[in-house]
Amino acid sequence: MNQIYPEPTVGALILNTQNKILLVKSHKWINNRYSVPGGHVEIGESLSTAIIREVKEETGLEILPKRLFMIQECIKSDEFYKPKHFIFFDFICLSKNDNITLDKNELQEYIWANIEDINEDQLEPFTRNLIDKFRNDQDLAGTKIYMIPTEN
Repeated sequence: MNQIYPEPTVGALILNTQNKILLVKSHKWINNRYSVPGGHVEIGESLSTAIIREVKEETGLEILPKRLFMIQECIKSDEFYKPKHFIFFDFICLSKNDNITLDKNELQEYIWANIEDINEDQLEPFTRNLIDKFRNDQDLAGTKIYMIPTEN
């Protein structure tokens, strides 16, 4: 690993107008698991500018970042194709449209999924953390975004 410092990266948990979440597959995450769009932060770039740019480059989507939602460390994950140290800044974002054009060099496929239908075993570990937190956390107004029904 030639990396000197951790690499700041951004990730986007994107909701469309039907409240479905965009999940993507990238050859960079082994085991053929889903992740969320995102990528590195360029020098002089704000996190919110980076997430808008990365999502546009990878998916063609125009998004509105709503808030920084989660920060995670990824230190030489066995699930990433090479040893790297990342700091993930994950945002909740709204899509302005559903017209996806994948950058095939970065992403190989995508799905829009209802949160109730997402199988966590199909997610890479950091996206699994993000989805799990999203299921149990609150939105900007302090009201629950999603309440997973419990069985009585």
